[in-house]
Amino acid sequence: MHTPIRGLRSFCVAARTLSFKKAAEQLYLTPSAVSHQIKQLEMQLGLSLFHRQTRSIALTPAGKNFYEAVAPLIEDLSNMINQFSQQQQNQQISIALPEFFASELLMPKLSQWTQAHPEINLQVNTVRTRSENASHTDLSVVLSQHQPTEGIARALFALSYLPVANRELLKTWQRDNYQCLNQVPLILHRARPWAWHQWAEKVGIDDFAPSQILQIDSMFGVARAAQQGMGIALIPLPISQSWLDDGGLHMMFSQQLPTRDKYYLVQHEATVANSALKSFAEWIVKTFSHMS
Repeated sequence: MHTPIRGLRSFCVAARTLSFKKAAEQLYLTPSAVSHQIKQLEMQLGLSLFHRQTRSIALTPAGKNFYEAVAPLIEDLSNMINQFSQQQQNQQISIALPEFFASELLMPKLSQWTQAHPEINLQVNTVRTRSENASHTDLSVVLSQHQPTEGIARALFALSYLPVANRELLKTWQRDNYQCLNQVPLILHRARPWAWHQWAEKVGIDDFAPSQILQIDSMFGVARAAQQGMGIALIPLPISQSWLDDGGLHMMFSQQLPTRDKYYLVQHEATVANSALKSFAEWIVKTFSHMS
């Protein structure tokens, strides 16, 4: 009886993630298919590779020994297949990142990379929320208050928030100090519903009582609403700097709200590193990590 490579692959991913569900997501299979392939492998070996519980799995001692023996072979095989396939077609790299990061930072500079590496195809996937799963890509840019523990994470830059408005609102209220905050709609991203109150507390405004707060589910929507004169918005720096540079938005007050939020570049553990991937990751870090 032959041993299917896909069964060994499913076993290695499940052993690394300790989850049939996560293994299925990475392999584009169903959890039941992963479980079935591993059961077939166990029957062929005559070994129990996992302790199966209702909500979790764990490697048996035999499973741990088998994983340590097989995993390097599967990785070498994947590398060899990649090398041969790269000789026949362009390499491809995939990255997932927040929409606002993509539009404001990556896209304006991406031609630097693509012109220097015409032999590499790039797939860019944008995500709207932190909860969206992007582990199926080679790389991800994620916003987090703590360094991600999954994969290889490298810090890029931290965020602070600045109050901005369009030119008309600035002219109307620039002599009235903070009084406008209680009379003009205040705009923020719904992921930070208390950001305006935190900013007012940091600045030391005792009579902060906004008449209206608008929560928008995209940072591009927040910036656009302020640009259209809907109110005063808190926008993140340095990622929104271009809106100030081109005059679409203007600083309403100079005080910023610092945060623990930081962007990280994450290379997922299931990804096989190659020269193209390493080069692109280095370019991302070099291009954007100096912005803090």
